[in-house]
This record gives sequence, structure tokens and C-alpha cells, in this order.
Amino acid sequence: MSQVSLPKDFIWGFATASYQIEGAANEDGRGDSIWDTFCRIPGKIADGSSGDVACDSYHVYKADVALLKSLGAKAYRFSVSWSRVIPLGGRNDPVNEKGLQYYVDLVDELLANGIQPMVTLFHWDLPQGLHDRYGGLMNKEEYVQDFVSYSKLMFKTLGSKVKFWITYNEPWCSSVLGYSIGQFAPGHTSDRNKSAVGDSSTEPWQVGHNILIAHGAAVKAYRDEFKERDGGIIGITLNGDWVEPWDADEPKDVEACERKLEFAISWFADPVYFGEYPASMRKQLGDRLPQFTEEEKALVKGSNDFYGMNHYCANYIKHIPTEADPKDFNGNLELLLHDKNGKEIGPETQSPWLRPYPIGFRKLMKWISDRYGRPIIYVTENGTSLKGENDKTRDEILDDEFRVKYFQDYVNAMAEARTFDDVDVRGYMAWSLMDNFEWAEGYETRFGVTYVDYEGGQKRFAKKSAKEIGEIFKRLIEN
Repeated sequence: MSQVSLPKDFIWGFATASYQIEGAANEDGRGDSIWDTFCRIPGKIADGSSGDVACDSYHVYKADVALLKSLGAKAYRFSVSWSRVIPLGGRNDPVNEKGLQYYVDLVDELLANGIQPMVTLFHWDLPQGLHDRYGGLMNKEEYVQDFVSYSKLMFKTLGSKVKFWITYNEPWCSSVLGYSIGQFAPGHTSDRNKSAVGDSSTEPWQVGHNILIAHGAAVKAYRDEFKERDGGIIGITLNGDWVEPWDADEPKDVEACERKLEFAISWFADPVYFGEYPASMRKQLGDRLPQFTEEEKALVKGSNDFYGMNHYCANYIKHIPTEADPKDFNGNLELLLHDKNGKEIGPETQSPWLRPYPIGFRKLMKWISDRYGRPIIYVTENGTSLKGENDKTRDEILDDEFRVKYFQDYVNAMAEARTFDDVDVRGYMAWSLMDNFEWAEGYETRFGVTYVDYEGGQKRFAKKSAKEIGEIFKRLIEN
């Protein structure tokens, strides 16, 4: 490890999201989000649970900050519950001062303890009021105005204290999981066994387009009205997994790998850096992929002060020789966990989609860095679940050696990307500070470096990995 390093001003910490940890779903004037509604539909969440109580962070945020401090964290990435601060969500709807105060208090507590707040404005929990009023993310004209209005409220309220803003977390998930597969709120899909509404061939592309425009408009508002005063930076966080060809000797599999990265990452990053969607997407989707007007293009292009990178795992990619299904969102290819020779991409975890492959982290950082002109990168999420973790005793859960090794390997791969590949990476947030509501998987899957005893009053117990992360960074950050 001695030959690789991270710069001395590198910031590291942990990440969470509002609906996954806060609880207090019906307290102090908070309105429903689309996730509150989705959780009430039988069969949508694996264990029939919801974020009603979650980790109860709304009430015990001071203990969470004390935990962060005890672990040595330099930063904390959290998201704002839009429907907590504007219960109905809209630009002309009343602001909930109690909800707003919660975030003021949280930020003050972080700063008092020497921890830098990183604020995500949208981590999937759209106010239900906006979905009911005009279709939420599907309505470009109304939605963009409401998102900008909400963003400005947060910039105004927290701007002097917060220097690090993220507009959207993983728009791919909102678009594809929410409007194509129907696995996430609001559950739109062409599959009529799952939902009475939705068109998987068009809706995800429209939603993604609208998110990009809302992002660009919010960034413009920040730069025009707040940046000079507050001196912060703003960007968007995109998810992406690494890819390897199923058959390394098959040019079409190699080509499909590039296409997969474009459909997953460049769908959002190309418009932000180049002002246009990737040619591979336009070729497959045709008119179903919206066009940017010149005004929209100007808004979106250049709207990143940094690249927010969420990354977990990798897949093998096999091309599909026939024409693409209209509902396809991957680039007409198969995602596999083993290659042509039966070699697995990585060990099993509790999450069927997540197989660790640390070298893929380094490779993906280089790919992003090469494609987008060496942007500043902040890793805003990285972490793993453990197979069967939830079925173990508390003492067994606290000894999460698998997660320790994951972080050692992945953080080292990141340091290698910086040292050897000219990648300008400046921060890393581990997912997640604590076990929490894992969306459609409910509480059956744990991602935390801290064990949360849901039955015992949401008490926190640091796992082995929580303590090890600080040691990893101590070894790697230059003195």
C-alpha cells in the first residue's frame, strides 16, 4: 500500500438518504413522498415494511453526529426530504418551518463537530403532492419550476454553511427502476401484472430528460444567486458499474461493454459535459429519446463543478444478436455474473446485483476521467451488503470482515487510480453510515458500517468495518 496515496486534503466520511434513515414520517408537518405511498401497496417491499420509523434519525441526529465524530469522519453526505420542508412540494405551497429547522440543526451539529456537510437535494423521495398534481417527474414544465424553487429554499437556508451540493442522486434509478421496471416508486411499468400505469418504452427517457433539465436549472440558480456569496460547489451524482466482456475474444461483446457504460452513465454525463446524448442511445431509441432545445442544451452543458460517482460492483456483458426490445434500457445486451468459462465476476452478497470486483472501480474511474476531460471526482457512495448478514446474531454481525476487505480493496483501487491513472479524486463517502431501509428490499438487507437494532429501539453499534475505514485512510492520506 505504501506506493499509493491520497492527497492530504482528501475528505472521507459516510453517506445516508433521508427516507432510509429519518423516520418521523408523520411528524412535525412532513407530507407524504412517493415512497410513503409505494410502501403502502402490498407486495412492493420485500418484508412489507416502510420508512415510517427507519433509524429514527430525525430524533437522534445528535447521536448520529457523535458516531460520525467517533469514527473520524471528515464529511457526511445526507439528503433532504423535500416533503418535510415543503409538504406538498410546489413553488406556491407553504414551507414547513419545523422541517426546515431539522436540517439547520443537523448542519449546525455537524459543523460544531468539525464535519463537513454534503447535501443531496433529491434522493428519490418526490413529494406525493407533485405526483398527484401533475404527474411529478413526467411533467417538464411544472416539475422543473418546482424543483428550482425547492432548491433555492435550501440554498438560501443552508448556503452560508454548506459548501457541497448534489442536485440528484442516481437519476438512472429514478428513471429506470421507477418508470421502466416498476421496482421503485412510483412503480410505473408496461408490465400490467405489476402496475396499471406506465410505458416502459418511453417514460424512463422522458423522466431522465426532465431530471437533467431540472438539474441544470438548479445549478444555474445556485451559480447566479448564491455561489458568489457562499463559495460552494454543485454537481450531480451518477451510478455506474464496471463491465467486462463475457467473451473477451468476441468483438461484439467488447463493443457491448462500451454501450452498457453509455446507457448507464453517459445517458446523464454526456449531456452535462457535451450537451448531447450518446450516439449509441440515439441509434437504438430514435425519437423515444427526447431532443434538447438549444436553451436546454445551454442549461445542462457545463452544469457540474465535480463528478459525483456512486459505484458498487461489476458485470460480464454479452451482446444480443437480434434487434433491441422497445422496453430495453441496457443497450441490447445481457448482464451476467459469470463469463464464457464460468468464472464469476465476484463473491456473492445479500444483493443479487452486487458482486465485488475492486479492479473495476479503478478501471471505471479511469474511463470516466478519460471521457470527461479529467473532472474532479467525489465518490459519493461505495459499499456492500453481506450474504445472510441479517440472519446472524448481533455479535456475528459486528464482525463484518467481508465488508472490511471490501473497503480495503476498493479504497486501495481508488488510490491506485489517483496515483497511476491521473484521476483527480478528492473525496470518498462510504455507503452507509448505518443499516437502514433498503428500498424495495426493506430491512432484510444491511449496508451499514453500524448495526442498527430495529427491535431494540434503533440503538447503534459500530461494526468492525466502521473502525477500519479510518485506519485505511490514515494509511493512504499523505501527511
